[in-house]
Amino acid sequence: MSLKKQYLKSKPVCKVTFRLNSEEAGNADSAKLVGDFNAWNASVEPMKKLKNGDFTQTIELEKDQEYQFRYLLDDETWENDWSADSYQPSPVSLEDNSVVIV
Repeated sequence: MSLKKQYLKSKPVCKVTFRLNSEEAGNADSAKLVGDFNAWNASVEPMKKLKNGDFTQTIELEKDQEYQFRYLLDDETWENDWSADSYQPSPVSLEDNSVVIV
């Protein structure tokens, strides 16, 4: 798992590329990036699955913010990003949410 950040000079946003590697994804056929930035909507489009089994997605996030997120594998299993910037307790479960700071 990894987070790659690219700050834009032309506007106050950061392009963040989320990558879930095949080992963490296990045998998942699909992965969705769900978090504060999409109102925790589990009906979002799945991440792109690469030939090596990794999943990736790039989104633009407003700078100077923190966003909680998790990966939803096969619409049933939640997974954290263990290379996230931070972790916060989830308000709806006993687990933590991953946090990206931009």
